[in-house]
Amino acid sequence: REAAKKARELTRRKGLLESASMPSKLADCNDRRMEYTELFLVEGDSAGGTAKDGRDSRFQAILPLRGKPLNVEKKRIDQVLQNEEFRSIITAIGTGIGEDFDISGLKYDKIIILSDADQDGAHIRAILLTFFYRYMKELITEGHVYMGQPPLYKLQKGTNVQYLYDDAALNKALKSIGKGYSLQRYKGLGEMNPEQLWDTTMNPENRTLVRVNIEDTADVEHLVTLLMGDKVGPRKEYIS
Repeated sequence: REAAKKARELTRRKGLLESASMPSKLADCNDRRMEYTELFLVEGDSAGGTAKDGRDSRFQAILPLRGKPLNVEKKRIDQVLQNEEFRSIITAIGTGIGEDFDISGLKYDKIIILSDADQDGAHIRAILLTFFYRYMKELITEGHVYMGQPPLYKLQKGTNVQYLYDDAALNKALKSIGKGYSLQRYKGLGEMNPEQLWDTTMNPENRTLVRVNIEDTADVEHLVTLLMGDKVGPRKEYIS
């Protein structure tokens, strides 16, 4: 309790989270009007570099995250605030956290989690969603948190290129394309060049975004505690 109290006092002081300086690795956008802007939280420096090169810098900002962030469900607030990745996220978003959360400080209309389409990527999404749920829940309830959907496959025959987002779409495309095609399975965002990442995942005209919402607060509370908490037994039981 003492540590948490000190951490909250720290966040209220100028310096830790309220300083004017943005995180050094944030590639900010040019537009300052919140309602038009997007912040992509991107897994890894490699994919972050590709996203920076592929984005529309007028309204899209990129914040690369190194490694897996902390699972905040198992940490105190002072431990969360000692984590550089979360400090960067909090500073970039601009609302503060917890008791000091103020949505009027929000700098971006859309906060988009962009991670690889694999198990590690799913885990990073779960960790970030747990953080937003515990410390910035209003971002979710007000409809500002999204998940980007990178493609799983690139199917090409001659000059015809298709990007496919799940196995069902792939099977359907394979039935109609005939012989003589090439198929690439993307292991991560870093495998795409900037143009491909823009076309498939970042371009508002083509991309698929999933808005995160809370339909049943009690159910979400139970799941977050169960899946992200310390108790292994109940989690194993639920998963099996």
